[in-house]
Amino acid sequence: MGVKKIKSALISVFNKDGLDEIVKNLDKNGVTIYSTGGTQAFIEGLGINVERVEDLTSYPSILGGRVKTLHPKVFGGILNRRGLEKDQEQIAEFEIPELDLVIVDLYPFEDTVASGAAHQDIIEKIDIGGISLIRAAAKNYEDVVIIPSMDNYEEFNAILEARGAETSLEERKSFARDAFQVSSHYDTHIFNYFNQGEKEVFKQSINQAQVLRYGENPHQKGIFHGDMDAMFDKLHGKELSYNNLLDVDAAVNLMGEFKNDAPTFAILKHNNACGVATRATILEAYNDALAGDPVSAFGGILISNTTIDVPTAEEIHKLFCEVVIAPGYDAEALEILKGKKNRVILVQKDIELPKRQFRTILNGVLEQDKDFITDEIKNFEPRTEAKCSEQELKDLEFANKLVKHTKSNTIILAKNGQLLASGTGQTSRVDALRQAIHKAQSFDFDLKGAVMASDAFFPFPDCVEIADKAGITAVIQPGGSIKDQLSIDYCNENNVAMVFTGNRHFKH
Repeated sequence: MGVKKIKSALISVFNKDGLDEIVKNLDKNGVTIYSTGGTQAFIEGLGINVERVEDLTSYPSILGGRVKTLHPKVFGGILNRRGLEKDQEQIAEFEIPELDLVIVDLYPFEDTVASGAAHQDIIEKIDIGGISLIRAAAKNYEDVVIIPSMDNYEEFNAILEARGAETSLEERKSFARDAFQVSSHYDTHIFNYFNQGEKEVFKQSINQAQVLRYGENPHQKGIFHGDMDAMFDKLHGKELSYNNLLDVDAAVNLMGEFKNDAPTFAILKHNNACGVATRATILEAYNDALAGDPVSAFGGILISNTTIDVPTAEEIHKLFCEVVIAPGYDAEALEILKGKKNRVILVQKDIELPKRQFRTILNGVLEQDKDFITDEIKNFEPRTEAKCSEQELKDLEFANKLVKHTKSNTIILAKNGQLLASGTGQTSRVDALRQAIHKAQSFDFDLKGAVMASDAFFPFPDCVEIADKAGITAVIQPGGSIKDQLSIDYCNENNVAMVFTGNRHFKH
């Protein structure tokens, strides 16, 4: 127990980067090193003596490298309990050397799957010997040091340089904890590859984590589990908060609807869009998005689907905003935006986002597919005598993209590729509509000729009647109510066009 001296080590790794300094420090401290194959050749290339595992086991590497270290003389050397007399008698009887240190990594299974490799190539990247060595050494952490990943090299090498080949029980236990994280993460990804959603179990594992200043409120701890660097290049500003990340997520998902469209700009607040516009230039798009609700835009999250130029940056700089996201920035535009010390500036990378969503609830987790349906004009089902104009169809498509990303119950009012107003998170769809109309009118928008989108069907004709009297001329909704005909009849009687999508877009 307590401090232990490393006298012998087994090293067998797939990736040799960063290993040389550790090997040199072990050799300097008189540690006997056992190794296999490519790792053995690497160590010998450093001019350091190494014992071959094949000589220890009297078996060569067989089955194309599938079996190298799976032998009692290896695992006995790792798993024997130094303080247990019976164990010591047996390792003496079978001439098993004690192994005090195991350095091993695993075949790159995740990377191989991500590369699109063939199934058999993926299968060959399921590590057997390595995972067994990791678990064995971690189980016997009271006597053995396990270094299960390159991520541990720096910490372990610092220990070697500070104290020679000695480790404390606390250090060994810490490395063992990391080892079981490595093994559980590895097995989770193998299971999910085989499972493909067929067995309904919840298994997820993410290695990267970022501790946030706090959670939703200052008294709550917050952590982001994920690889932020894979998602964004952060060019400027303070650390993102928990609430920032929720808004950034909402912004990214919303703008995903407009990825290949004309220049589009969106401003979000509390996960909902308060301004969106599609225009010929990004400057026009920004100005019209801001006009949608210049009050709520204060302290908001801004996102563009195209590079931000100097004129747009000059306008953005006049507004206090938390985060700006774009696929790129002109050099001078970036310098303008950096003029606010805390403003976060992100370049969004083109990566594939997860296809599943998770949410903790009660004593478990809800899981669902993400809503990837984007309703297009070609799929609209006209249900009224009045037909939509070409512009109304474009506006209905635009509005329905927004309704999908706004809290239910929701109503979206739009005109000429611009969000006029939304009613969000209301317990009544009528209340959502009245909220949207009031908001649009408060910013002096003319609703005559505007369109309305609803995230769910109308069980009564009250919403289309209110919309009609406000000047709205076209409506998009999923349909599906047993009383759909009531809304259709009202529209027919009052020359309002209505189309169905067949797809509900609740967002709770």
